[in-house]
Amino acid sequence: MKDSQLLSAFQELSRPVVLPPKKENLIFDACQVGVVLRAVLFVEAVVAVGALFFADAWLAWIQRFALLSAAALPGVLGWLVLTCSAKRLLARLPSAAQQATGVALGALSGLYGCALVALVVGQGAPVPWLASALAGALVSAVLVAVLVLRAKGRMPADTTARLAELQARIRPHFLFNSLNSAIALVREDPAKAESLLEDLSELFRHALVAKADAVTLAEEVQVARHYMAIEEIRFGERLRVEWAIDPRAGSAKVPALFLQPLVENAVKHGVEPSPTGAEVKITTQRRGQVVVIKVTNTVPAGQGKPGNGVALENVRDRLRLLHDVQAQFQTALIEGVYQVRMEVPA
Repeated sequence: MKDSQLLSAFQELSRPVVLPPKKENLIFDACQVGVVLRAVLFVEAVVAVGALFFADAWLAWIQRFALLSAAALPGVLGWLVLTCSAKRLLARLPSAAQQATGVALGALSGLYGCALVALVVGQGAPVPWLASALAGALVSAVLVAVLVLRAKGRMPADTTARLAELQARIRPHFLFNSLNSAIALVREDPAKAESLLEDLSELFRHALVAKADAVTLAEEVQVARHYMAIEEIRFGERLRVEWAIDPRAGSAKVPALFLQPLVENAVKHGVEPSPTGAEVKITTQRRGQVVVIKVTNTVPAGQGKPGNGVALENVRDRLRLLHDVQAQFQTALIEGVYQVRMEVPA
């Protein structure tokens, strides 16, 4: 490696990152299976309680509950379809306008449900148009408020993850080991030294550049590859890495900065404590409409150094915030192999 190339690599590593301007984002998202289930159950619970005010016997309550459900269910499903379909348009609006639009769509959905009931009941019965519109607006306001709070709950987890990632990248132990490895390789293997510095540069850039709530799995795998390439130089033959990446799974949406902490855990608890090292395997596989992600590592004598579990908890929380009930996160230690297994929608 020439001196100019080494200087260029260090300059790339220390180049300041310009954060992009903050854009208006969708403050609530109704396009998730868990949201649909909870919204339907909530509205049905409200209808069941409301029916009690108009019935003095079980049979009368069942009849009233069925009638109100016939109006409420089409209304809430109509609201979910409308807000999900208008997701991109809503994202362009200011936060207050998004909430107001959600409430207005709720009133419209209430009128829709009332119209369906009016067709079934017939022309003679009075039609509560105003009550239906107000009820739809009120229920949708509650749903919007809950979804907004849920979306805000994602931000602290993302912020924590970014801070933890940044600390991991700039902590002296990791940084000095990486730079020392590069210095040692300058004369012995200049190409490998340059590659190490480029990987380190990419990790810094990934940690510092603002990310969206979700990125593709392919991007996260690439970041994990940069990290493991550095650790392979550091640990040599003690770190044995196997990648089994399904290209069909690369488009799955995952939280930013979620895979690298898991492979770092595998190195920390599998390779570092063991004189003979460990095997680390990263697997992604698409199975129909589900993508399965696994990170496994052997541990010394079946026991790894106990950690505080912060990284695992953070990844689990952010997966649930992004995909709700469609995400799964499991860990297990079986016969000296520790595995983290995740499932996300394809």
